[in-house]
Amino acid sequence: MNSANYDMILMDIVMPVMDGIIAARKIRELESGSDTHVPIIAITANAMIGDREKCLSAGIDEYLPKPFQPAVLIEKITQLL
Repeated sequence: MNSANYDMILMDIVMPVMDGIIAARKIRELESGSDTHVPIIAITANAMIGDREKCLSAGIDEYLPKPFQPAVLIEKITQLL
């Protein structure tokens, strides 16, 4: 990876140019062969059946559909760090 270090990534899944699923896969590819693993939480309005599993299979650690309560985000961050 590059020289920047991140403790966590809050990833929007629906983005222009490159969606969060592709971005997460690219991050995991960059991490492969190293001892790094930056936790990724997907934050998305996509809350259909299978969306959570799609995120997790891309290497995302947690999934949080919108709208969400701030306390739930804090709980997930605490669990991953």
